[in-house]
Amino acid sequence: MTTNTETPPAACTMPEHGRPDATSPCCRPGAAAEGTPETTGSPSAGRAAQAGFWRDFATWRRASFNTAQCLLGCAIGDIAAMTLVPIAWPEIPLALLMAIAIVAGIGTSLALETVVLRVRERMPWPSALRIAWGMSLISMVAMELAMNVTDWVAMGGERIPIHHAGYWLAWVPALVVGFLAPLPYNYHQLRRHGRACH
Repeated sequence: MTTNTETPPAACTMPEHGRPDATSPCCRPGAAAEGTPETTGSPSAGRAAQAGFWRDFATWRRASFNTAQCLLGCAIGDIAAMTLVPIAWPEIPLALLMAIAIVAGIGTSLALETVVLRVRERMPWPSALRIAWGMSLISMVAMELAMNVTDWVAMGGERIPIHHAGYWLAWVPALVVGFLAPLPYNYHQLRRHGRACH
C-alpha cells in the first residue's frame, strides 16, 4: 500500500500553500496532499485505507471551523430575507420567499468568505472573490438547501409569522442540519485537495 505524498494538480490556491510555516495546517507540506491510498489488491486493505482517510481529527476540526464560518455567512442572509421580505411583501408565496432566502444566504456567505480572504490572507479583492467562489459554492448551495428544507419541515410546510415563537425555534434544527450537510464534503476537499484553506 502506497501513499501519494505530493500535492495533486489544482490543489490549494492559497498563497501560503506548501510552506512549512503556513498559518493554516492544511496548507503545510503533505497535510492535505494525502489522497485515498492505493490498495495492493486486497479489498480489506482498501476498506481500511478508506476508513483511515476519514479519521483525521485535525482535518475534521479545520473543516468544522470552515463550515461554521460558511454557516454564519449563510445564516445572515437567509434569516434576514425570511424575516424582512414578508414585512415588505406580506403575500409573497412561500416557495418564492425560500428561493430569495437561498440566494441571499449564498450572497452573504460569499461576501464573508471574500472579506476573510482579503483580510487574513491579504489578497486583492478580485482574487479573494474568485477563490471564495471556487472553494465554497458547492458547500454554500448544499447548506442553503438543507437549511431551507429543514426550516420548511419544522414549520409544518407553512409560513409562520415572525412574531410567533415557532418561527424562531424552527431555525435551531435548520442551522444544525445546515452545518452537518456540507461538513463531509468540506472535510474531503480539505483532506484530499487542500481546498478551503482559509
